[in-house]
Amino acid sequence: MSQPNRPLSPHLQVYRPQLTSLLSITHRATGVTLAIGTALLAWWLGAAAYGPAAYATAQGFMGSWLGVLILMGFSFSLFYHLCNGIRHLLWDAGWGFEIEQTYRSGYTVLAASGALTLLSWIVGFSR
Repeated sequence: MSQPNRPLSPHLQVYRPQLTSLLSITHRATGVTLAIGTALLAWWLGAAAYGPAAYATAQGFMGSWLGVLILMGFSFSLFYHLCNGIRHLLWDAGWGFEIEQTYRSGYTVLAASGALTLLSWIVGFSR
């Protein structure tokens, strides 16, 4: 017997986002960000090969506040995707399926991503 008022599958009006769903969506978004950032990296490398004027233009953009903000987002995406990928490898090995471990590893991924991003920018600017 079917219930006509009941939705067939969860949707945004009834589904309350959880840490695990937000981390999953973020993992997909950082994958897209990495693809876009790789195109930006290819532009920068191409400009370096094309000549001094093209390289100066690319370097000018990368050194602007918007370029630095994009590069920071790209580096966070890289570290998040890396850390969450390691988390998925642990899941593939059978570790971390209990809800407490899942949440702990999720928060660890966020903290490690932020720390690695900050550390890489500190080292980059200090040189």
